[in-house]
Amino acid sequence: MAKLPVSLNQIIEKHGPHKGYTPKEGFEGAHEPDKLVKTHCCFCGMQCGIQLKVKDNKVAGFEPWMEFPFNEGRLCPKGVQRYLQNNHPDRILDPLQRVEGKGFEPTDWETAMSRTVNEIQRIQEKYGRDAFGMLSGVSLTNEKSYMVGKFARVALKTANLDYNGRLCMVSAGAGNKKAFGLDRISNSWADLKHAEVIIIAGTNISETFPTLTHYIWEARDNGAKLIVVDPRVTPVARTADLHLPVKPGADSALFGAILKILADNDWLDRDFIKEHTSGFEEALEAVKDYDLDWAEKTTGIPAEKIKEAATWWGKAKTSFLLHARGIEHHTKGVDNVLSCINIVLATGRIGKPYCGYGTITGQGNGQGGREHGHKCDQLPGNRDITNPEHRKYISGVWGIDEKDLPGKGLTAYEMIEAIHRGEVKGLITICFNPLVSLPNNNFVREALEKLEYYVAIDFFLNETARHADVIMAGSLHEEEEGTVTTAEGRVVKINAAVSPPGNARRDGEIIMELAQRLGAGDKFNFQNSEAIFNELRVASKGGTADYFGITYKKIEENMGIFWPCPSEDHPGTPRLWEDRKFKTPDGKAHFNAVPYRDPSEVVDSEYPVVLTTGRVVSQYLSGTQTRRIGKLVDQYSEPLLEIHPKLAFHYGIRERELVKVKTRRGEGEFPAQIVETIREDTVFIPYHWGGKQSANQLTIGTLDPVSKIPEFKVCACQLTPTGKQAPPATVSEAYQSH
Repeated sequence: MAKLPVSLNQIIEKHGPHKGYTPKEGFEGAHEPDKLVKTHCCFCGMQCGIQLKVKDNKVAGFEPWMEFPFNEGRLCPKGVQRYLQNNHPDRILDPLQRVEGKGFEPTDWETAMSRTVNEIQRIQEKYGRDAFGMLSGVSLTNEKSYMVGKFARVALKTANLDYNGRLCMVSAGAGNKKAFGLDRISNSWADLKHAEVIIIAGTNISETFPTLTHYIWEARDNGAKLIVVDPRVTPVARTADLHLPVKPGADSALFGAILKILADNDWLDRDFIKEHTSGFEEALEAVKDYDLDWAEKTTGIPAEKIKEAATWWGKAKTSFLLHARGIEHHTKGVDNVLSCINIVLATGRIGKPYCGYGTITGQGNGQGGREHGHKCDQLPGNRDITNPEHRKYISGVWGIDEKDLPGKGLTAYEMIEAIHRGEVKGLITICFNPLVSLPNNNFVREALEKLEYYVAIDFFLNETARHADVIMAGSLHEEEEGTVTTAEGRVVKINAAVSPPGNARRDGEIIMELAQRLGAGDKFNFQNSEAIFNELRVASKGGTADYFGITYKKIEENMGIFWPCPSEDHPGTPRLWEDRKFKTPDGKAHFNAVPYRDPSEVVDSEYPVVLTTGRVVSQYLSGTQTRRIGKLVDQYSEPLLEIHPKLAFHYGIRERELVKVKTRRGEGEFPAQIVETIREDTVFIPYHWGGKQSANQLTIGTLDPVSKIPEFKVCACQLTPTGKQAPPATVSEAYQSH
């Protein structure tokens, strides 16, 4: 092959191997596939139905699945392109091991397995069971999530297991459990279409959950008023009836002020409050001084807009409130969630047709993955690992003595801190890229280098896996059967379309072999994914996330079943709380007092600008998959610094000028994108990139005291223009410029 000109070699070096590559192998079979497999998208919590075209054991294309009730064939840019990863040349086809001075080299499974098991045993014998930790991800199926939780506790016998949902939905989960005793959106999306008023807080639906916008538009067509709470004028906010440009970190002040306005005007459902809730007076006492002047000063939102939002909400007969990471990624994420729930409970609009509340799960199985046991404090069925009755029940299902079941372990970021302290010496990760996903990632990188042994299970070599001693070649979403639970609580079926290529293995098989080699093979003798699911059903029985009545057959016949579903003759539960029997100890929904407090880091003369982070439409999480799909790379190829024209003028920053952004954790250079769709005191950087392009080299590692979620959404920064223009944004533009 002819050598590329130096300039093109430099481009390839800058953009990374295969970045922007659109694989072509297998595409000839797109028109005449061997089979068409009904399954679901591998990305966000919507889990849209899709049909994959398969030719010669390769995914060659897709067709819409018009009959699936949620998306009815609609797909977002990521969903349309998701099949392209299947034949990507970056795919790990063999186990890899690090060889001193040579990097990674292929090895065989016996070497990878025996070395890993030997290192686990060595570290645990020398330092104790909890010295070996595990980090998992909620893009895994329910079956694999369940098996990871069981593997860590029964085979690895460590308390230190956590998951990347710790970076997403845990504030919502903690708030939901405090208020309702159960963690799930209250209604199916069907109810959203008929709500009179919809509040969307901290969720950029049009870019992060595009197929859900259809339900918003239907509601608007039916006359709904739309209120969007966000420091940026996101695409959905551009069409809103009311946009509330909240100052990052001030969400609880906004919703507390709305609660006070509701009470002052008696826009309350007093019968519901009296009969079915507790704690209302305490919640009201906490906001008694939240007058409009204070609210405007604290939130940065004009007082008249706050009053208008409260009036619309208070006078409506039906309503829906949705939120996501924008209000949850805070050291007071749980408080923000509870402040939202308070205004829902105050008006009694829950458990009725067209009245709902909930969080939108961001990851592919963000809902199911937080229910069945790979959280540090959780057992299957959303049980509590510190509850003696819960421990006894799950120990019985697993066939172990309750005293051998580890207790509550460290959360994801706490585990990184423990590595620095020398308490955790070894680590397994699966479906998690903490070097991109966790905050203060220079601190994370240092931790990875301190580990005595690290093994990663994955299908691409992500940024974190580059620090591994051994990489086990795992499976893509379309290569293993299972179930996932969508953002609306619908359990759906993932059908395997192809088998793993080369010597890669299915994740479930890898976990089972490790368990067998660690002496727990009799507890992991599953013949297939359905057998794992059937054990999960039993393990969840009687828990707040009860899947016992759900079977593979039932899912396929009904295109999904909503949990809770306690028996096989139960139809599932699309709408919660219609019986007004909440899952709290007293059977009532709980108001919670939410006194306002500042974020952990506020602006000052040294760091005068607020930095917030989030997603963009064409990228997903740490970008391990989407940054390998050419058309998605071209759509948004690098992290841009969104900055308001007035702030840009103040600093003398020009369009696409490289700007040095510095915080107390680190610094990076990002091309400026001057937009009027952001607050004048705030800048925004998306977080899907690693290395020098990582937003999370800047973010802060302080945690919510309840949920232990990091404060990704607000920190203080400096801005310094470099005087240098950024190079072309995409690989294709770079080639054209040369």
